[in-house]
Amino acid sequence: MPAPASLAQDVPPGINPSFPPYKNVLELFTSQGCDTCPPADHVLAGFADRPNVIAITLPVDIWDYLGWKDTLASDKNSERQRAYAKARGDGAIYTPQVVVNGMIGVNGSNADAIEDALKITDEALRGARIPIRFWYERNTIKIETGDAPAGYHYKDATIWFAVVQKRAEVPIERGDNKGKTLTYTNIVREMLPVGSWNGKAMSLQLARTAIMRPETEAAVVLLQEGKAGPIIGAAWTGLW
Repeated sequence: MPAPASLAQDVPPGINPSFPPYKNVLELFTSQGCDTCPPADHVLAGFADRPNVIAITLPVDIWDYLGWKDTLASDKNSERQRAYAKARGDGAIYTPQVVVNGMIGVNGSNADAIEDALKITDEALRGARIPIRFWYERNTIKIETGDAPAGYHYKDATIWFAVVQKRAEVPIERGDNKGKTLTYTNIVREMLPVGSWNGKAMSLQLARTAIMRPETEAAVVLLQEGKAGPIIGAAWTGLW
């Protein structure tokens, strides 16, 4: 996968061992045109408060034709949801849907189902996760990953960088949610592949100007097998 021109990549002589604890990742695919989505938006906000969970919202545009164009949606989010359905082989594309650690899709309104999927995927990934961290220095974002654990062999994994708006309130004027004001948590405003990882410790440097958006209040880095496989590493940082 070719890296953006703004990206420099190298394998450093030594990776700093002070990586943060591993995180579970919840991705909520939701829509302002979906009348069953508001409860899921609320459920995700609860999981977002957990220190061991990165919970993000990816608004999709699949219901825009019903009369209300989702003001936060991105066709890239819809593509990501379709890629997950293809990778799982179940073809399940609906809202609200939470994809847990890149592995299991469940109803986003069902907190118990999310809990069960967290337990299953956390156990499946035990011992296989990759330490990852990132930080910024002036106009540069620096990302570091560790080596694959002994005995694990991975195909190339994608390093995703996502910019996040922590909260948004949106009044809905038409459609099934007409008259409601919907609240969203940790909205992904942009998610881009910024590199690939082949099992060896590595570092990346990314120009902040290449990724930042005016709404950016936080950022997430995901290390994912392929482009829609299990998420084997994740890190989060708050306000710049």
